[in-house]
This record gives sequence, structure tokens and C-alpha cells, in this order.
Amino acid sequence: MSGLLDLLSGPMGQQLISGVAGQTGESEGKTASVLSMAMPLLLGAMKKNVSTPEGAQGLMSALQGGKHDGSILDNLGGLFGGGVDDAVTNDGAGILGHLLGSKQESVESAISQKAGVDAGSVGSILKIAAPILMGFLSKQTSQNNVSDASGMNALLGGMLGGQPQENQSLITSLLDADGDGSILDDVAGMVMGSSGKKGGIGGLLGGLFGK
Repeated sequence: MSGLLDLLSGPMGQQLISGVAGQTGESEGKTASVLSMAMPLLLGAMKKNVSTPEGAQGLMSALQGGKHDGSILDNLGGLFGGGVDDAVTNDGAGILGHLLGSKQESVESAISQKAGVDAGSVGSILKIAAPILMGFLSKQTSQNNVSDASGMNALLGGMLGGQPQENQSLITSLLDADGDGSILDDVAGMVMGSSGKKGGIGGLLGGLFGK
């Protein structure tokens, strides 16, 4: 099973970091910093969602065939060579919108503060990274013969394992600082300095994976 560290530290990760940096105009170092925080956060959000059978089935359905079948990883050089296609960034915007909803700006601000990157650039990086992360997850699901909720939960947990301690603490604080199960309220609270207790986030990926 490949984890996110394998993705980001391997040849594919270097290609991803270099390509995203070239697309956004940020340095490779800062791009890598943003990706190393953002991708575990998105995976962690998915992991919470698959705690329900409906959420797990929705995620697996989205990963089977179509634009999230993993084929985006087969030609990253082509993806970045002529500039990232609008279809990819629009897909990324859709994924982020369904994942983060109205709190997307707060999440981007939190990562911006930690990485020292303009929030607008963080948003651009995430729009490119989200479809690639979905493709990576799709390939891992296939390679590990994941077919049910417990398998998907284990896969996501394994992919999140082995994070550096600094990232692990950041993921924990961003995902659910007060243990109430509401990831994005906690992000808002961390950024805005308030508890943000306005209900849970419900089905994080419901809109995206209900299609």
C-alpha cells in the first residue's frame, strides 16, 4: 500500500510538485509545503465520510471509471506540459466545493498561514491537486482490491500513516480539534479564533459522490 509520503517523495511527487509550481508561479518548496498539508487534510475528510456505508459506497462509485479512474496519473508530463486544462481545474474546484463547502476560504487561509503562501495561490494549488489525489486513490483502491467500507477506511488510514509529526499534529488540529466530529467548524475556529459551533458538516462528499 502506498501512502501520501510515497506519492509526494517519489518521482511522481516531484513531477507533481514541479508541475503545480510552474502552473501557479510559486516556488517548489512552498508548493511542496502546501501539498504536504492539504492532501492529508482532504484524505482525512474522506476518511471521516467513509465511516458511514453510504459515504463509503459513494466514494467507491466515484473512483470507478469516469474522470476519477486514475488515468490522470499516466501522463503528468502532458498534463503540465501545455498548461493544466480548464477541465482539470474545474473538476478540482468541484471536488473542493463539495468537500469544503462554505468553509473553503477558511481552510485555504489556515494552510496559507502555515505554509507562508498567498491564499489565492493555495486555492489554485488545491484545484490541481484534488483531481490528482482522486486518481491516486482510485489506483490504490484497485491495487488493494478494496470493495467495502471497512476496506476503504483501512486504505485511507494506511495512506495517512507515516506522516511527519508536525504534519500529523496539523492534520489532527485541522480535522477535528475538539472531537465533535465537525472538521470544518474546527478549521474555522482555528483560523478565526472562534469555536464555530454551527452544526456539523454532514455528508462531506455527498454532493460530489452522489452524481
